[in-house]
Amino acid sequence: MIRVQIESFSLADEYQLLNQDKSDGAIVTFVGKVRDFNEGSQVTQLTLEHYPGMTEAILSQIEQEARSRWPLNYVRIIHRVGTLALGEQIVFIGVTSQHRKAAFDACEFLIDFLKTKAPFWKLEANEASQRWVDAKVSDDLAAHEWKQE
Repeated sequence: MIRVQIESFSLADEYQLLNQDKSDGAIVTFVGKVRDFNEGSQVTQLTLEHYPGMTEAILSQIEQEARSRWPLNYVRIIHRVGTLALGEQIVFIGVTSQHRKAAFDACEFLIDFLKTKAPFWKLEANEASQRWVDAKVSDDLAAHEWKQE
């Protein structure tokens, strides 16, 4: 299940939707939030834009790649767009599998590729200015590591 949406999400509700199959021995989740700094600069709000249709298609491709690498059962990806305040949730990734290693690895893979491949654009604002944020070199390196496996 993949959703791109303006409204927030309930971590408890998303967890319950993942916790449906008695054969799953592991549920791993990741939640990304708006923080008050980035690369040494203060941040007071974050605006996320995306390319509708293409974003969901790329997220689906990333999910299928994860499923081809690990024995996953449920996969849930939610990414918010619009203007978000400090501390608000941006992204949710949840995966289930029979075994914890597959669930942990798949969750990390999904966020690494979401950050580098999905067409989202971030506009950070502070008291004095706004700036568009490029992908971090560390995110590119993390995604590159998965390609070598």
